[in-house]
Amino acid sequence: MSVEIKTTNIEPLRQTFDHIEVRIGKGKAATRYQEAVHDFQATQNFHYRPTWDPAFDLFDIRRTRIRLDDFDQLIDPRQYYYAPYTLQRARQQEAQDNNFGLIEKRKLFEAITPEWQDRIEHLVLPLRHAEWGANTNNCYISAYGYGAPFTSAALMQAMDRLGIAQYLTRIALALEGGQQMLDRIKVAWLDHPDWQPMRHLMEDAMVTKDWFELHLIQNFLLDGAVFPFAYVHVDQLISAQAGIGYGLATEFMRDWYAESIRWTDAALKVVVKFSDENRALLNSWVMAWEPRVREALAPLANAAFGANAAAITEAIFAELSARRVKLGLAE
Repeated sequence: MSVEIKTTNIEPLRQTFDHIEVRIGKGKAATRYQEAVHDFQATQNFHYRPTWDPAFDLFDIRRTRIRLDDFDQLIDPRQYYYAPYTLQRARQQEAQDNNFGLIEKRKLFEAITPEWQDRIEHLVLPLRHAEWGANTNNCYISAYGYGAPFTSAALMQAMDRLGIAQYLTRIALALEGGQQMLDRIKVAWLDHPDWQPMRHLMEDAMVTKDWFELHLIQNFLLDGAVFPFAYVHVDQLISAQAGIGYGLATEFMRDWYAESIRWTDAALKVVVKFSDENRALLNSWVMAWEPRVREALAPLANAAFGANAAAITEAIFAELSARRVKLGLAE
């Protein structure tokens, strides 16, 4: 007995939803990302104004001075919505867990001398508190921003920052006297002179009302200085003395930063391209905040690199300037 299997192609009557067809053209197939993020922003039928801020609607385009015809232009080039985002982070978490497992199995942190443990504690681990601030800032962007493509990406950014804070905590706990170290790290964040400019800057960012200005401060300027400092230059310094273990413990941070700047820069590029007014506004924000970021990084760079601090700091900000010029902003 033979069985003959036949297949039939069924052409769908429509390729996607009507509101997506308006954006991409009739008869074209939409991506899952397009269907997941476009035109979900509430725009009408608001029954009351927020009692805590009655000058604005619940969702209000005026909460930023940036102007766009369509805020759904602020798409994520990674095309993250819930499913691909969680799958990607699950893979990365598994890889990072394997790194920590290898560190523990091979006792790689035992190669770190007390002197270099102290340097890790002072130069890097207080950033767990800065990461909590970054989480808060991106939650604000998600809550008060406009356009689902951007606000959904900001919320993913916020959750990533909690993950980075947890990895920093895990590094502390893996070092000798980890629990006591966490207590000292909090004291350093609150009181040590080297960290006060950074804490001051973070607290000022947390009360910034314009959500796109906050995106520039947190995700472009602060991250653009802190991540190369902590996870490239300081990382190389520590790894040269402490072996491969420390580099394995911070691998997620480097991979995440290289990925996240794609979203950060893509949003800025759209805003700059839209109008000269937007470009001028962004440049004014850069001029106001970048000196503060330099001031916050200076004492940490001095503590880390001594006589080489100025050269390394200039290299970090030269890289940030090159990104800015590429986006169409002033040098």
